[in-house]
Amino acid sequence: MARLLLIDDDPAVSLTLARMLEFCGHEVTRIESAEEGLSAAVSSPPDALLLDMKMPEMGGLEFLKRLRGTPGLGRLPVGVITGDYFLGEPVLQELSSLGATVRYKPIRIEDLATLTAQILGQNVVGDPGTRS
Repeated sequence: MARLLLIDDDPAVSLTLARMLEFCGHEVTRIESAEEGLSAAVSSPPDALLLDMKMPEMGGLEFLKRLRGTPGLGRLPVGVITGDYFLGEPVLQELSSLGATVRYKPIRIEDLATLTAQILGQNVVGDPGTRS
């Protein structure tokens, strides 16, 4: 279906999410650092990107700002999957203004499939818990 880039510094979480996405028919490339993720997105732009917020060295928000400033990647669909339930409203608004859709961990396969379809611009029926 789609070529996805998954950036999450936790290998167990990354592997679980990748397997769920592959079960849904997607091709997934897993990256464990934001810096490597940016390089991967530049060298081989995916159809969409899924991103963790809390990572060492460069967090998800900084990554997204840099991604949006990179020629050719400014409109790349992005979903943020975070375990940080305490993101403030200003951060959520900034993520939204940068074109990211946010979901929270743990995430069920149905919700991950819905998020992926949504950021890819596919029709989604009855999407509970949308927060963009």
